[in-house]
Amino acid sequence: MSQQSTRTNSLISRVRAGASRGQVIAAVLSWLTVTLEGFELVTLGAIIPTFLDTQYLGMGVAETTFIATLSLVGVGLGASGIGPIADRFGRRVALIGSVLVFSVFTLLQPLSSTVALFAGLRFVAGLGLGACMPAALAIMAEVTPAAHRAKAATITMTGYHVGAVAASLTAIVVLPHWQWLFWIGGAIGLVLLPIMWFALPESKPQATPDAPKVPLSALLRAPYLRPSIGVWIGSFMGLLLVYGLLTWLPQIMKAAGYSLDSSLVMLFIMNVGAIVGLLVAGWVGDTKGIKPSILVWYLLAALFLALLSIRMTNTVLLNAVVFVAGVFVFSAQVLIYALVSHLFHRDVRATALGLTAGIGRLGAILGPLVTGSLVSAGLGHPWGFYAFALVAILALGAIALAPKDPPTLEGHV
Repeated sequence: MSQQSTRTNSLISRVRAGASRGQVIAAVLSWLTVTLEGFELVTLGAIIPTFLDTQYLGMGVAETTFIATLSLVGVGLGASGIGPIADRFGRRVALIGSVLVFSVFTLLQPLSSTVALFAGLRFVAGLGLGACMPAALAIMAEVTPAAHRAKAATITMTGYHVGAVAASLTAIVVLPHWQWLFWIGGAIGLVLLPIMWFALPESKPQATPDAPKVPLSALLRAPYLRPSIGVWIGSFMGLLLVYGLLTWLPQIMKAAGYSLDSSLVMLFIMNVGAIVGLLVAGWVGDTKGIKPSILVWYLLAALFLALLSIRMTNTVLLNAVVFVAGVFVFSAQVLIYALVSHLFHRDVRATALGLTAGIGRLGAILGPLVTGSLVSAGLGHPWGFYAFALVAILALGAIALAPKDPPTLEGHV
């Protein structure tokens, strides 16, 4: 082997090693960002029973429902708006900016003097929270081979439920001093910012030479119209289900006769199930196909949610059903994001993810609102779980409309 060839191979090895390190850094920072999002979004559901018991700032069910709804309006707007920004300026700028917004406004929330101010700060924090997930998932899609995108999406989203587990455990420790949940989450975000600034590599979609760009309007016509409708409706139903549960599960179970501590433990167990489900779903999605996996997952989610409508006195059985419900409910929704990454071309992938998440966030807004109405009427248990099971079936039907494989675009290989 010539000296020139040796130098060339050495250079290639160094480039590959650098790319691998960059991919690992991008993956870890994306995961940590999603972890913070999970911590912050589950925090409100964990403290709602305390707000209601103490009537903080005069809060009742109507006020907490308003705060949860406005928060998720912000999350939806953030998710919808971040895609074009990430596609134009890069995922790094989008992700760092979103963390900055939600960290600052999260720290300000315990200082609120009125319900309106608390809701307004929660809304602005929601803009940053909503932007995190599409940006992080887009980064993961860019640095991950196509054959492993289901695992990439589900592993990234385990961060959300690790954050949710951390929020549940922290709530058990610090309540009734709920302010600590906001201070901890906001402070960690601020600590993460300089690390992201210096360590997070840029990730932008690279244009294919001589290949036409895919315009945004292409998502609304063939061959993207069918997958767009399927994943949008599926995401709407999936996030209606996810956020209805995360926001109101402790209060529903408390109203059903379980203690507050037991209700918070159930929130913890459901999110542990979600982490297990995400790890299993990623492997199943990559080996058996993403779309078939989603269909099976939503069918099983509907079954176990329906079982939770039954009042159980055996704690082990109850927690087992909660755990298995968590396994299927949350990972089914994340598999939809993996399906988007699979079906949509890289030139519009961040925008497609953002729109899917944004439209899904409309369901996230409706979920706490509808569930809160049922709780207010004294129907949270069992009717809340009947409604959740129905929503899972509707999500299944929507994903059945989407194709299994990506369309072939003229000018693209």
